[in-house]
Amino acid sequence: MSKFKNLFLNLKVIIVLVVALLAIVAIHPNPYVSGVAIRGVEMNSSASIAGMVGPKANLAPMSKERIVSINNVEIKDADDYVSVVSDFKPNKTVVIKTSKQSYRLLTKPLVEVTILNETEKITVIEEVWVNKTINGSVVSVLQNVSNVKEVLKTITKVVGTESLGLSVYNAPTSNLRKGLDLQGGVRVLLAPEKKLSAEDMSYLIDGMMQRLNIYGLSDVIVREAGDLSGNQFVLVEIAGAAESEVKDLISKQGKFEAKIGNETVFRGGQDITYVCRSADCSGIDPQFGCSKTSDGSWACRFRFSISMTPDAAQKQAGVTGKLDVITENNEQYLSEKLVLFLDDVQVDELNIGAELKGKASTDIQISGSGAGTTRDEAMFNSLENMKKLQTILITGSLPVKMEIKKTDTVSPALGEEFTKNALVIFFVSCLVVSLVIFARYRKIKIALPVCITMFLEIILLLGVASLIGWNLDLAAIAGIIITVGTGVNDQIIIVDEALKGSKGVAVYDWKRRIKKAFFIIMGVYLTIVVAMIPLLFAGAGLLKGFALTTIIGASVGVFITRPAFAATIETLLKE
Repeated sequence: MSKFKNLFLNLKVIIVLVVALLAIVAIHPNPYVSGVAIRGVEMNSSASIAGMVGPKANLAPMSKERIVSINNVEIKDADDYVSVVSDFKPNKTVVIKTSKQSYRLLTKPLVEVTILNETEKITVIEEVWVNKTINGSVVSVLQNVSNVKEVLKTITKVVGTESLGLSVYNAPTSNLRKGLDLQGGVRVLLAPEKKLSAEDMSYLIDGMMQRLNIYGLSDVIVREAGDLSGNQFVLVEIAGAAESEVKDLISKQGKFEAKIGNETVFRGGQDITYVCRSADCSGIDPQFGCSKTSDGSWACRFRFSISMTPDAAQKQAGVTGKLDVITENNEQYLSEKLVLFLDDVQVDELNIGAELKGKASTDIQISGSGAGTTRDEAMFNSLENMKKLQTILITGSLPVKMEIKKTDTVSPALGEEFTKNALVIFFVSCLVVSLVIFARYRKIKIALPVCITMFLEIILLLGVASLIGWNLDLAAIAGIIITVGTGVNDQIIIVDEALKGSKGVAVYDWKRRIKKAFFIIMGVYLTIVVAMIPLLFAGAGLLKGFALTTIIGASVGVFITRPAFAATIETLLKE
C-alpha cells in the first residue's frame, strides 16, 4: 500500500495526472449532447435576415451554435432537422431555438415562371403632349393615345419553399476537430499559374475565403502549401460540401468584365457597390423563364440587379454617348450591346435601351442562363450559375489563374465508417500489446503501467490537438499510431534496462540504468523529429498532419509520460 502512496506523491506522476486532466478539459467530451450544429449561413437567406450567422473558422466545435428545437419540436440530429424543415410552407413564421438564443424566420416561396408560346394583345394608354393653335395662340395639349402591343403570356406559380439557408450537421460531442477523412467533404489542391509574392498569396487566400463565405460555405480551411521543390500550392478543405459546388468557384480567376464595343466599362469587384441576391430583384427572368431548345433540352434565363460606382457609370455614359440609336421590333436600342465576359469567355450580351445614351446610370441588370435535360435541372443550374456570378461580382477577380492538381471527395457516411474502424483497431491494438507485455514479463505491475501510459499519451496528444485546433484526419491517425508504437518501444527499453542484471526482483543503481534508457530514448526521439521535419513541407502539405502529430506525440511522451512511467516502474519494482 505504501508503494501506491509513494507513487501518487511522485512529482513526475503528479505532473502527468494534472496535464491529463487539463487535456480532458480541452477535449470537453460530452457524448450526450443533442441537436445540430450550424456549419454555415447563406447570405440573404431567411436565416441570415433573421440574424443568424455562420461560425468563425477558429471556433471550437463545442462552442458552435446548436439548433435544439424548431417550432417547439425537439431536434436531436440531422435527420430530425431534415424531417421538420421539409414540411415548411411558404410565407410562414418559423421559430428556431438554439443553444444561444431564439430566432424568428419567415419562409420564402420558391417561384417558378412559365412562359407560354402564345401571345395576347394589351392596350397601353400613353400620355402625349401635342401643340395646337387655339384662338391664334400655340398651346401644348395633353392627349391620351391608345397603343396595342403584343406580349408573351406568363404564368408565375409557387412550387415550394426556399431553403432556410442553413447548413447543419450532427452536434459535435467533443472539441476534437475532424478532418475531411472523418467527417466528409472535399479537398482541392490548386497551383497558381505563376510564382506569387507573400503579399499576393495573402490576397489570393483572402479572396478565396471571401468567395466561399459569401457562397454560404463557412466550415472552410484555405492555406498555403508547398513541396521540397519550391512549388507553390493552395490547399482548400471544405467540410460538408460537394465537389461540383466549389471546383469552379475556387479554380477560376473570376475576372468579370462588361464591354461595349472594345471598351471595358466596368469590372467585378471594386466597380460594383451592390449585388442583389434577394428574390424581389434576382432569380429566373420572368420575361424569358424556361423553355425547350431545338435539341429537346431545357434552358432557363436568370437576371439580377447590380449597382456600380459613379466613376464606372460615368465611363459607361461616355461610351454610350458616342453610339447611334437603332430600332428593332418597334423598340429603340443603342447600336452596340453590353457584352459580359467571365475569365475572357463571353457569357451574355444585353441590348442597351436608347434612354441610357450618355446617361450615367449606376443601376443595371445582369442576366445569363443555365441548361439541363429537364426543366427542374435547367432551373437549378441557372440559379447556381447566377449564384456564382453574383459571388464573383462581389469579390472581384483573383490575382492569378489557378490550376486544379488534385481533388479528394469523401462522403460523410464513409467518414463515420473511418472513425468507427479507427477506434476498433485502436482498442484491439492496445489489448494485443498488453497481452504481449504480460507474456514477456509475467508481471501485472509492468503490463498495467504500460497500458495506462498508452492511454495517457493519446489523451495528452488529443488535448494538444484540441487546444491548437488541429484537424484529425487519416494522416493524423497514422501519426497517433506511430506515437503509441514508439511509446511502447521506449517503455520496454526502460523496463529492460531497469531489470538488467537481475531476475526482476532486486534492482540496484536505478538512476544510472534509467539514465542509460533515456539516452537511447532521446536518440530515437531526435531521429523521429529529424525524419518528420521534411514531411511538414513534402507532398504539398498533405503529409503535414502525419508529421505534426508524430512530432507532438513523441515530444509529449519523451518529456511528460515516459519520465512518469520510469518513476512508476522504479516505485513498483524496487525493493
